[in-house]
Amino acid sequence: LVQKVVNAEYAFVIHTTNPATGNDAEVYAEVVKGLGEVLVGNYPGRALSFAANKLDPNQIKVESFPSKSVGLYLPENCLIFRSDSNGEDLEGYAGAGLYDSVPLHEPSHTTVDYSSDRIMADEGFRRELMGKVARVGIEIEAAMGSPQDIEGCIDEHGNVFVVQTRPQV
Repeated sequence: LVQKVVNAEYAFVIHTTNPATGNDAEVYAEVVKGLGEVLVGNYPGRALSFAANKLDPNQIKVESFPSKSVGLYLPENCLIFRSDSNGEDLEGYAGAGLYDSVPLHEPSHTTVDYSSDRIMADEGFRRELMGKVARVGIEIEAAMGSPQDIEGCIDEHGNVFVVQTRPQV
């Protein structure tokens, strides 16, 4: 699979059943600045993590505020090469880490200061962003008919891009 990389301001992972509690009435999501590799790639620190009620996605409980000190960024119009998802979806595995995703260019590692970012400095923006991410998870779960593990990003204009979704295991 070859995809154009979206120049993400924020990346997210959504679980449409809260994996920490097993509660299928809420979604759990994590958000970081830059590319999602910071979320799935064992970078130190925490993401903005939250749970949202599926019946009222604006009813949000923040689990942790972001502390990851690195953001990954790729140049404009970069491509990423990903393995065949049929090979990734082995029973009992979510697929992450089984095969590499290889960008055409090496990502730049940038020091991130969340204290001055809108995600921390503007509570209204943060709540709007969390609600938007939660609604994406709710809509995709409804379309797919089962709990989902979703990866995506939001660009500087607030546009949401879903990179992949797969059944949540």
